[in-house]
Amino acid sequence: MKTPLIKDKQKETFDTLKGTLGWSNVMQTPKVTKVVVSVGVGKMAKDKNKVDLVGNRLEKITGQKAVVRGAKKAIATYKTRIGDKVGYQVTLRGKRAEDFLNRLIHVALPRTKDFKGINANAIDEMGNYTLGIKEHTVFPETADEDIKDSFGMAVTVVTTAKGKAEAKAYLDHLGFPFKK
Repeated sequence: MKTPLIKDKQKETFDTLKGTLGWSNVMQTPKVTKVVVSVGVGKMAKDKNKVDLVGNRLEKITGQKAVVRGAKKAIATYKTRIGDKVGYQVTLRGKRAEDFLNRLIHVALPRTKDFKGINANAIDEMGNYTLGIKEHTVFPETADEDIKDSFGMAVTVVTTAKGKAEAKAYLDHLGFPFKK
Protein backbone atom coordinates (compact mmCIF):
# COMPACT_ATOMS: atom_id res chain seq x y z
CA MET A 1 0.00 0.00 0.00
CA LYS A 2 1.27 3.42 -0.92
CA THR A 3 1.63 5.92 1.93
CA PRO A 4 -0.34 9.15 1.51
CA LEU A 5 1.54 12.27 0.56
CA ILE A 6 2.03 15.11 3.05
CA LYS A 7 -0.36 17.28 1.02
CA ASP A 8 -3.04 14.59 1.37
CA LYS A 9 -2.52 14.58 5.15
CA GLN A 10 -2.69 18.35 5.15
CA LYS A 11 -5.94 18.26 3.16
CA GLU A 12 -7.42 15.68 5.56
CA THR A 13 -6.45 17.82 8.56
CA PHE A 14 -7.92 20.91 6.90
CA ASP A 15 -11.21 19.14 6.16
CA THR A 16 -11.46 17.91 9.76
CA LEU A 17 -10.58 21.15 11.57
CA LYS A 18 -11.74 23.96 9.26
CA GLY A 19 -15.15 24.29 10.94
CA THR A 20 -13.84 24.57 14.49
CA LEU A 21 -10.94 26.92 13.75
CA GLY A 22 -12.46 29.01 10.94
CA TRP A 23 -9.88 28.26 8.26
CA SER A 24 -10.70 29.16 4.68
CA ASN A 25 -7.56 27.93 2.91
CA VAL A 26 -5.65 24.63 3.06
CA MET A 27 -2.40 26.53 3.54
CA GLN A 28 -3.59 27.69 6.98
CA THR A 29 -3.26 24.11 8.24
CA PRO A 30 -0.36 23.74 10.72
CA LYS A 31 2.51 21.34 10.08
CA VAL A 32 5.17 19.73 12.25
CA THR A 33 8.38 21.41 11.13
CA LYS A 34 10.79 19.55 13.40
CA VAL A 35 11.10 17.42 16.52
CA VAL A 36 13.99 18.17 18.88
CA VAL A 37 15.08 15.47 21.34
CA SER A 38 17.58 16.57 23.99
CA VAL A 39 19.26 14.74 26.86
CA GLY A 40 21.38 16.08 29.70
CA VAL A 41 23.99 13.68 31.12
CA GLY A 42 23.75 15.03 34.68
CA LYS A 43 25.63 12.97 37.26
CA MET A 44 27.03 10.71 34.54
CA ALA A 45 29.22 13.56 33.23
CA LYS A 46 32.20 12.40 35.31
CA ASP A 47 32.29 8.97 33.62
CA LYS A 48 33.19 9.34 29.93
CA ASN A 49 31.99 5.80 29.08
CA LYS A 50 28.52 6.51 30.45
CA VAL A 51 28.37 9.81 28.55
CA ASP A 52 29.15 7.99 25.30
CA LEU A 53 26.58 5.33 26.22
CA VAL A 54 23.89 8.03 26.51
CA GLY A 55 24.79 9.30 23.04
CA ASN A 56 24.67 5.80 21.53
CA ARG A 57 21.29 5.04 23.08
CA LEU A 58 19.87 8.34 21.87
CA GLU A 59 21.07 7.46 18.36
CA LYS A 60 19.29 4.09 18.61
CA ILE A 61 16.06 5.71 19.75
CA THR A 62 15.97 8.50 17.15
CA GLY A 63 17.72 6.81 14.24
CA GLN A 64 20.02 9.79 13.75
CA LYS A 65 23.44 10.75 15.07
CA ALA A 66 23.29 12.89 18.20
CA VAL A 67 25.16 16.19 18.47
CA VAL A 68 27.26 16.77 21.59
CA ARG A 69 26.35 19.85 23.62
CA GLY A 70 29.20 21.37 25.59
CA ALA A 71 29.17 23.41 28.77
CA LYS A 72 29.03 27.16 28.16
CA LYS A 73 30.45 28.05 31.58
CA ALA A 74 32.97 26.53 33.91
CA ILE A 75 31.41 25.77 37.30
CA ALA A 76 33.83 24.62 39.98
CA THR A 77 31.12 23.18 42.22
CA TYR A 78 30.06 20.73 39.50
CA LYS A 79 33.64 20.23 38.29
CA THR A 80 32.79 21.26 34.74
CA ARG A 81 34.92 23.19 32.32
CA ILE A 82 33.96 25.08 29.20
CA GLY A 83 33.37 22.56 26.42
CA ASP A 84 32.79 19.49 28.63
CA LYS A 85 30.05 17.16 27.37
CA VAL A 86 26.89 18.01 29.29
CA GLY A 87 24.26 16.69 26.91
CA TYR A 88 23.17 15.50 23.49
CA GLN A 89 20.63 16.83 21.03
CA VAL A 90 18.97 15.48 17.89
CA THR A 91 16.83 17.50 15.48
CA LEU A 92 14.49 15.37 13.36
CA ARG A 93 12.74 16.64 10.26
CA GLY A 94 10.47 15.14 7.61
CA LYS A 95 10.00 11.37 7.52
CA ARG A 96 12.25 10.73 10.54
CA ALA A 97 10.23 13.19 12.63
CA GLU A 98 6.98 11.49 11.58
CA ASP A 99 8.37 8.04 12.39
CA PHE A 100 9.65 9.18 15.79
CA LEU A 101 6.31 10.83 16.68
CA ASN A 102 4.46 7.70 15.63
CA ARG A 103 6.64 5.52 17.90
CA LEU A 104 6.36 8.07 20.72
CA ILE A 105 2.56 8.31 20.60
CA HIS A 106 1.66 4.68 19.91
CA VAL A 107 4.48 2.70 21.57
CA ALA A 108 6.55 4.65 24.11
CA LEU A 109 3.95 6.75 25.94
CA PRO A 110 1.57 3.83 26.60
CA ARG A 111 4.53 1.90 28.07
CA THR A 112 5.24 4.54 30.72
CA LYS A 113 4.34 3.69 34.27
CA ASP A 114 0.82 4.81 35.36
CA PHE A 115 0.17 6.58 32.07
CA LYS A 116 -3.05 8.59 32.10
CA GLY A 117 -2.33 11.02 29.28
CA ILE A 118 -0.07 13.99 28.65
CA ASN A 119 -0.64 17.53 29.86
CA ALA A 120 -2.06 19.95 27.29
CA ASN A 121 -0.80 22.94 29.31
CA ALA A 122 2.73 22.32 27.98
CA ILE A 123 1.80 23.96 24.67
CA ASP A 124 3.48 27.35 24.51
CA GLU A 125 2.11 30.57 22.98
CA MET A 126 3.89 29.91 19.67
CA GLY A 127 2.19 26.54 19.19
CA ASN A 128 5.06 24.24 20.20
CA TYR A 129 4.73 21.30 22.58
CA THR A 130 7.42 20.12 25.01
CA LEU A 131 7.20 16.75 26.71
CA GLY A 132 9.48 15.33 29.38
CA ILE A 133 10.14 11.58 29.50
CA LYS A 134 11.62 10.29 32.76
CA GLU A 135 13.11 7.05 31.48
CA HIS A 136 14.45 6.23 28.04
CA THR A 137 13.63 2.54 28.57
CA VAL A 138 10.03 3.07 27.38
CA PHE A 139 11.34 2.94 23.82
CA PRO A 140 11.58 -0.64 22.49
CA GLU A 141 15.00 0.00 20.92
CA THR A 142 16.59 0.05 24.39
CA ALA A 143 14.52 -2.62 26.14
CA ASP A 144 17.42 -5.07 26.43
CA GLU A 145 19.80 -2.50 27.91
CA ASP A 146 20.96 -2.29 31.51
CA ILE A 147 18.40 -0.30 33.54
CA LYS A 148 20.83 1.17 36.08
CA ASP A 149 22.02 3.79 33.58
CA SER A 150 18.58 5.19 32.84
CA PHE A 151 18.19 8.80 31.71
CA GLY A 152 15.38 11.17 30.84
CA MET A 153 14.85 13.28 27.77
CA ALA A 154 12.92 16.29 26.54
CA VAL A 155 10.97 16.09 23.29
CA THR A 156 9.92 19.37 21.66
CA VAL A 157 7.46 19.25 18.76
CA VAL A 158 7.76 22.47 16.75
CA THR A 159 4.68 23.33 14.67
CA THR A 160 3.59 26.19 12.46
CA ALA A 161 0.41 26.70 14.52
CA LYS A 162 -0.48 30.31 15.30
CA GLY A 163 -1.40 29.80 18.96
CA LYS A 164 -2.30 27.44 21.78
CA ALA A 165 -5.82 26.57 20.66
CA GLU A 166 -4.80 25.85 17.08
CA ALA A 167 -1.82 23.74 18.22
CA LYS A 168 -4.00 21.80 20.68
CA ALA A 169 -6.57 20.99 17.98
CA TYR A 170 -3.85 19.99 15.50
CA LEU A 171 -1.95 17.78 17.95
CA ASP A 172 -5.23 16.23 19.08
CA HIS A 173 -5.96 15.41 15.43
CA LEU A 174 -2.50 13.80 15.11
CA GLY A 175 -3.37 11.47 17.98
CA PHE A 176 -1.51 12.95 20.97
CA PRO A 177 -3.06 11.35 24.07
CA PHE A 178 -3.99 14.44 26.11
CA LYS A 179 -5.58 14.09 29.54
CA LYS A 180 -9.33 14.53 29.48
